[in-house]
Amino acid sequence: MNLFDVYPLFDIEIVKGQGCRTYDKNGTEYLDFYGGHAVISIGHSHPYFVKKLSDQIQNLVFYSNSVINSLQIELADKLGKISGYDDYSLFLINSGAEANENALKLASFHNGRSKVIAFGKSFHGRTSAAVGVTDNPAIKAPINQNFEVEFLPLNDTEAVLQSLKNRDVCAVIIEGIQGVGGIQIPQPAFLKAISTACKETGTVLILDEIQSGYGRSGKFFAHQYAGIRPDIITTAKGMGNGVPIGGVIISPMFKPTYGMLGTTFGGNHLVCTAAIAVLDVLQHEHLMENALQVGNYLINEIQKFPRLKEVRGKGLMIGIEFEEPVKKLRERLLFEKKIFTGVSGSNIIRLLPPLCLTKQDADLFLDRFAEVLK
Repeated sequence: MNLFDVYPLFDIEIVKGQGCRTYDKNGTEYLDFYGGHAVISIGHSHPYFVKKLSDQIQNLVFYSNSVINSLQIELADKLGKISGYDDYSLFLINSGAEANENALKLASFHNGRSKVIAFGKSFHGRTSAAVGVTDNPAIKAPINQNFEVEFLPLNDTEAVLQSLKNRDVCAVIIEGIQGVGGIQIPQPAFLKAISTACKETGTVLILDEIQSGYGRSGKFFAHQYAGIRPDIITTAKGMGNGVPIGGVIISPMFKPTYGMLGTTFGGNHLVCTAAIAVLDVLQHEHLMENALQVGNYLINEIQKFPRLKEVRGKGLMIGIEFEEPVKKLRERLLFEKKIFTGVSGSNIIRLLPPLCLTKQDADLFLDRFAEVLK
């Protein structure tokens, strides 16, 4: 059997990781400034994380959601406290796309509506409803286009308010910071205005913090820069530091009933152990503060380089936009300078390193980046 060939691959096989570095099968070291799509939050193979997982594997990897799992309760308690949402509830699943699917389903249960407002350049996943609210027609099949979605320009307050006037919108879904869309940041005034309008019109506000959450922006969630409290928050990626887990953080205004939502693997013992370990390390090693400090340093230094159109970001979620395509530049960073980075579209380099990135490693990136720009 062959693999279904949907991923364009670099001719590199990574077999080991440590902190902000990865190593291929030949022993070549790479500086990881991408974290596997913002997944690696506390660093590769963190010793506390590894020990917690190793201990749990020896006891129990999985049992179903038909019995008590105190690890779920511990995770919810710790997540509520560190995020500032201890009065909300947590539903656990396996991925970001699943988180958004369940968020949209819950919103529709709540108000009986089906129309959704999403935004230009948005990305919310590749499954049924999640891809429906993603602004990329190329990855939508006919079966994904079975409910009304209105895509509006990001930060266009008047367009959103106008659309909400009819009181027929189920949900507004927006990323805390657009990742795939090129590190586009919603303005605080925009988020405040749509939050207020959603409350006034019975519309559910869903904040997709799958890439921008878990401390990456310098706050636990990027929307917290705007001082709002959405109705639902979705999270994944950095939540498990590579172990597949997603979460839906749900306002007290939603009332659960048995069978309303469900999952086989979501919230199992192993993934909860991973997620608890991530929160412990984030807190004890002050990684949110580190993300803000090192991220600000990187952004300020990168802005000094020539040939750049714009540098955007918060914390360690950074987009470097050029006037020209960056494909060759990214390849040189990878194959000549041994640095993993990401892209968005054709002209944007995306930086999403682990939150434990040091200033020394930031300087190493800056030196190598300067060399490829010469």
